[in-house]
Amino acid sequence: MRAVALTQYLPINHPEALFDIELPKPAAPQGRDLLVRISAIAVNPVDYKVRAPKDKVESSPRILGWDAVGIVEAVGSDCRLFQPGDRVYYAGDITRPGCNAEYQLVDERIVGRAPASLDDAQAAALPLTAITAWEALFDRLAIHRDGSAAGKTLLIIGGAGGVGSIAIQLAKLAGLRVVATASRPESADWCRALGADVVVEHGAALLAAAKTHGPYPYIFCTSDTDSYFAAMSELVAPQGKIVTIVEASQPHPIELLKAKSASLHWEMMFTRSMFQTEDMQAQHALLNEVAALIDAGQLRTTLGEVLGTINAANLRRAHAQLEAGRTIGKLVLAGF
Repeated sequence: MRAVALTQYLPINHPEALFDIELPKPAAPQGRDLLVRISAIAVNPVDYKVRAPKDKVESSPRILGWDAVGIVEAVGSDCRLFQPGDRVYYAGDITRPGCNAEYQLVDERIVGRAPASLDDAQAAALPLTAITAWEALFDRLAIHRDGSAAGKTLLIIGGAGGVGSIAIQLAKLAGLRVVATASRPESADWCRALGADVVVEHGAALLAAAKTHGPYPYIFCTSDTDSYFAAMSELVAPQGKIVTIVEASQPHPIELLKAKSASLHWEMMFTRSMFQTEDMQAQHALLNEVAALIDAGQLRTTLGEVLGTINAANLRRAHAQLEAGRTIGKLVLAGF
């Protein structure tokens, strides 16, 4: 099979940072694994974070990639959710080979049926960010989807990125008032088009810009935890909740949250697959529900740009664009 891989962790402008390669097709699926023939992929910040330069050298080529759409070619003996020929979408498992290849093995419990109303590129933009936003809002922040949180305000830091783009839509379906941050006119327009009620600047201006629209019982940080921890601590409402998806590189004074009895939560959408949690199949269910909402016209794809076919040159370009931090929506590659 054709694939894009790495053996060294190099700057993205190095021609060997990601390279095209022919590898054996995965063996027949066992247990609850599906063998999927991939037709489109998306690229996320996790891709370039895993690929970040370091001294480690892989003994065999490593395949990255955690967003895919494809057709089930074969199923393991214990599979109950899918059969050959099904069109699926998923983010996968960070502990296993990724989707930057023609074929991939993936556990069916973290796979959903792809939205019928979207083409492969449009659907590939969704899985990782939809899972992340869904779990952050409804599991970590414990926002109820029955409308009981209607009218409460959610601050989304980084509204125009992949996660922010779907989080805005999911929050509006739950009836929340959404304040999103954006740094450029085009990204602010994108947030408004997705349903944000208010758009404010982030960066150094965030605290002052957001303060007049709070306080915030819910804050979702999809951007720089280090830069925004102090501001979030001040903006969060008494007994409010903060969730972040970005690792901190330095200690932060968690006691800033004590007087408000506010809480800080982490969201990592790979937790269920990494630890084989008892509720791992919840990701299958939520991906199916997202697909149903898409097909009903209640959610829209967050596709920003299709960068061409799946090859090393286009993936290096996608990584570089994400590293620059100015991407709106999701970057997708389709076909080989």
